[in-house]
Amino acid sequence: MTQRSALLTTLSGQASDRPPVWLMRQAGRYLPEYRQVRDRAGDFLTLCFTPDLAAEVTLQPIRRFGFDAAILFSDILTVPWALGRRVWFVAGEGPRLDPLNPADAARLDPACTVERLGPVYDAAGRVRAALPDDTPLIGFAGAPFTVACYMVHGSGSRDFASVRHRAFADPGTFASLIDVLVAATTDHLAAQIAAGAAVVQIFDSWSGVLAPSAFARWVTEPTRRIVAGLRARCGSSTPIIGFPRGAGPLVAGYVQATGVDAVGLDTAVPMPWARDVLPPGTVMQGNLDPMALVAGGTALEQETDAILTAMAGRPFIFNLGHGVVPETPIEHVAALVAQIRAGKGIDRGTPSSPAAA
Repeated sequence: MTQRSALLTTLSGQASDRPPVWLMRQAGRYLPEYRQVRDRAGDFLTLCFTPDLAAEVTLQPIRRFGFDAAILFSDILTVPWALGRRVWFVAGEGPRLDPLNPADAARLDPACTVERLGPVYDAAGRVRAALPDDTPLIGFAGAPFTVACYMVHGSGSRDFASVRHRAFADPGTFASLIDVLVAATTDHLAAQIAAGAAVVQIFDSWSGVLAPSAFARWVTEPTRRIVAGLRARCGSSTPIIGFPRGAGPLVAGYVQATGVDAVGLDTAVPMPWARDVLPPGTVMQGNLDPMALVAGGTALEQETDAILTAMAGRPFIFNLGHGVVPETPIEHVAALVAQIRAGKGIDRGTPSSPAAA
């Protein structure tokens, strides 16, 4: 990159009057151009593994909204697929995998990850070549605990009770699976960096189902190992964002122990609390409720204004507390970006504009 981006400047610890903005799932079903490409691909994994199509949908929200970063279009379950597990997606229901007994983790070979995921890195290189110089590419992976949840349970779950039971009942065996995933995830993120990602994010979408002691063992410690591995391999110039969704008050210890450069905060974390509790140098990211983005109008303006006000003077990246949902109106996303770019919140003396309503 020949120009310093707003996102990289913030991740270096510098506050700005106008925080950078990107959104989790900013490429997706709310965009008509995405739906057209998705129909061409035929199924979700084909889209992920076809470099020209994956690059195209990664770039679509940059063209439409001018976000301050692109996040590579892929999925956290490409890693179990690369480890030889069968993965497929059921329309309207989500991912499916052949359930794995953690005792069989020794049969999984993390060394094959990068070779099998070559199309993902090809897509990353295509995106980097097409992006403006000041717009970084974000690579990502699922954290070991979250990926293990899907691998062991075989699908999504409200609380992954069966996985938590296995981790408590036989922690040594569960640790063997986590070890495989730490190695595979480190390799996968390093390969994305080599292909052009300037930032990486580690998604621990299900960390919030764990008790504090289990959180420390299965979320914090594996993430610390990935961060250390990436820094040993790639140096310290690539910022790492951790997103331990549902961590609540455990997020402060997570930041300190893992060594991530920034932390994503979910919708349930009060931003004034995070501002006061997390160390002053912590770069924070978040945390607009996706439903406020769906609602639009004054509700969206007020929620955005509250976050901007709480984070004023701190190095901060504006994002959602989770991902964009399919029913999100495009005009609401445009209104959100315009409000953030204006460098201020809602003008309380005037009604909301028709464009934001």
